[in-house]
Amino acid sequence: MRRVPTLTQVSLSTAVLMAISSQASAAVDAKLLDMLRANGSINAAQYAELKTELDGEKQAQQVAAAEQSKKMSAFDQKVAWAAKTQIKGDVRLRHESINVDGERDGSSGDRNQDRQRIRARLGVYSEINPQVDAGIRVATGSSADARSTNQSLDGAFSKKSIWLDQAYLDWHPTAIKDLHLIGGKMSQPWVSMGDVIWDGDINPEGVAATYKLPLGGAELFGSTGYYVLTDNIDGEGRQFEHDLRMYTGQAGARFALGDNVKMTLGGSVYSYDNDNATNAAAVLAVNGNASTEFTLYEGFGQLDITGLPLPLSIYGQYVVNGDAEATATVGKQDTAWLTGFKTKFAGFGLDYNYRDVQRNAVVGAFTDSDFANGFTGSRGHKVKLGYEIDKNFAVGATYFLAESDVASRTRTDADVNTLQLDLEAKF
Repeated sequence: MRRVPTLTQVSLSTAVLMAISSQASAAVDAKLLDMLRANGSINAAQYAELKTELDGEKQAQQVAAAEQSKKMSAFDQKVAWAAKTQIKGDVRLRHESINVDGERDGSSGDRNQDRQRIRARLGVYSEINPQVDAGIRVATGSSADARSTNQSLDGAFSKKSIWLDQAYLDWHPTAIKDLHLIGGKMSQPWVSMGDVIWDGDINPEGVAATYKLPLGGAELFGSTGYYVLTDNIDGEGRQFEHDLRMYTGQAGARFALGDNVKMTLGGSVYSYDNDNATNAAAVLAVNGNASTEFTLYEGFGQLDITGLPLPLSIYGQYVVNGDAEATATVGKQDTAWLTGFKTKFAGFGLDYNYRDVQRNAVVGAFTDSDFANGFTGSRGHKVKLGYEIDKNFAVGATYFLAESDVASRTRTDADVNTLQLDLEAKF
């Protein structure tokens, strides 16, 4: 006896057919088709046709899902890269006044200055993978001078130059925690407690390694590096042995002397190869140096005290050039030292130091470009006062009261007084 479908069965079959023939057919379940065939709502031919359409819909959905997943994966990768990338920068406006005794206003190459300057820096720093970081920064500058990123407001609204200030890779293998192997043009990888040896704007070029080791309540730190200053300085070949180069090594420790007192102590060596080449003097022995050879030995320290009404840091450095050459008129003059303190209160920051830098104690090309107009053979005071107007927005004033043997071309023991007024924003 032939089985006649009921009204309910016919309605259900019609609904299924309509669903499968529409975009929503992908949602029809294969199990439901089996049930419809089992109770006689559809015959074998209809089942085969619907099953083919269902399989086709499923395959199309899988292809579309795969394409969407691929698109989302690419998007996720971009989002992940952006999340691991930082863009940092700063803009500084400065008024600067420099007064050097014995320099006549309007004379050729006048060292007295009264000018307005800007500094703009923009850097991109990204995590390439969990073990590798990369950084690129550009900055303004009136020239390629390693000691300055300032640009004077001059030239009848002319465009200002942009220079590559940093470009480096930092490999920090997870197998050795706190080890960093850095190559390229990098931030100074050593610890500095003053700017007698290094102007803060200098970014050395070469390879370096830094390491920190927690040890009980203390931390040991160190660094070493190899840096090329000039290729083929002696004109005798392009091999490494003919380059003007620098080797560095530093070791130190940070430790607590109590609940509110911490101490940092360390030492550094900065050694130069081929600094006795004829052409090396023009690169290194400038801005007051009478010696052309340098191996600098540095000791430094800082005491941080937080248990006082105001936090206080006392710091200093002592430097000797072990290769300084004595001359009949100058002698060795191979020693430099600096001592100072800094504190903060009610949004203000105060930093004061006194230094005495003999003529051959440090490399004139790299010492602080602001103190005594960037010359060695100088001594005196630096006072810096800053105030944070708002988050990442500050005003500051710095005054250098120095006496120099060589900053003036007409006299020794000349006063060199410099005032800098700054307005700076960071982002």
